[in-house]
Amino acid sequence: MEKQQRLQSLDALRGFDMLFIMGGAAIVKALYILFPNGFFEAMAKSMEHAQWNGLSHHDTIFPLFLFIAGISFPFSLAKQTENGKSRSSIFKTVIRRGIVLTVMGILYNGFLDFDFANMRFASVLARIGLAWMFGALIYMNAGHRARIITVISILVGYWLLIGFIPAPDAPPGTDPLSMQGSLVGYFDRLFLPGIIYSGGILDPEGILGLIPSIATALLGMLTGDYIRMQREGLSPQKKVVKMLIYGTALIIIGCIWSLVFPINKNLWTSSFVCVVGGYSLIMFAVFYYVIDVKNHRKWSFFFEIIGMNSITIYCVQLIMGYRHDIPNFFLGGITKMLPLTAQPLMSAIGYTIPCWLLLYFLYRQKIFLKV
Repeated sequence: MEKQQRLQSLDALRGFDMLFIMGGAAIVKALYILFPNGFFEAMAKSMEHAQWNGLSHHDTIFPLFLFIAGISFPFSLAKQTENGKSRSSIFKTVIRRGIVLTVMGILYNGFLDFDFANMRFASVLARIGLAWMFGALIYMNAGHRARIITVISILVGYWLLIGFIPAPDAPPGTDPLSMQGSLVGYFDRLFLPGIIYSGGILDPEGILGLIPSIATALLGMLTGDYIRMQREGLSPQKKVVKMLIYGTALIIIGCIWSLVFPINKNLWTSSFVCVVGGYSLIMFAVFYYVIDVKNHRKWSFFFEIIGMNSITIYCVQLIMGYRHDIPNFFLGGITKMLPLTAQPLMSAIGYTIPCWLLLYFLYRQKIFLKV
């Protein structure tokens, strides 16, 4: 198999995804305040999570990130193997990464306050680390067909588990797919220490939801495997077309499945995995085609800077208090001189630009946080 260059599309897509965490969502909401029309109203609403069933753009950010992490693994595995790294050593690296991200999530949630009774132990970083870790271990120990069967088994099995069995502590007749009646919430209440995110009932990054998120990671790994595939007559352009077809098929399957198993990020339902997996695949196909196939790269530099240090900016925003202090420091005076309807937009821009400049500085110094 011939050696392939680094996929810049992955960094760009990861950066595009993280931009909405790094102030992009606030900019969209601020545009609606400045220009209160139907278009910006719809855009602003998409920057909020669906309350329960349903899907918004904001619900796609987390699973897209996990999907991208999955795409990277086949390339990383091949590189480590080519460099002579033993299989047992790679296993240890995979497990170490999962544990480190879980620990980082605990620290992010306030472990150093030592108020464990009022601390949330579940986290986005832990879900990414553990789902990716289990997905990678499955990928390394299963052939291509077995990986596909595993994804299907996870999604169908999860549906049968939480779609038809209500929480034992729920009143009779409670919908097993409601927040109060779900097994997902029951497991969180039973086994999660500290506080539970959604009013003490259910944590969106809790225990049972980890199972289908492994399927999300595996879908990304299957995609990475497909890109690496060298087969006669299978050009990059044909790969893009097939990825668009597969992505559309996943969305259709997810929408049909949602008629009996609603799309729900909090439960990470199987229909949610399919729809967001299809969306992620289509987004990657577009970025891959434009950047890596057609070699149009200059426009993506802004996003690549974010994508190459995504974990860094995710953590730094909390640790350094960027969200409130930085906009006021740089643009506070200018913001006060603007009309009230324009102030949120200037504040959001004053937050996003310093974040990007920090990442650009790290890029120039060749400093990248890798777990």
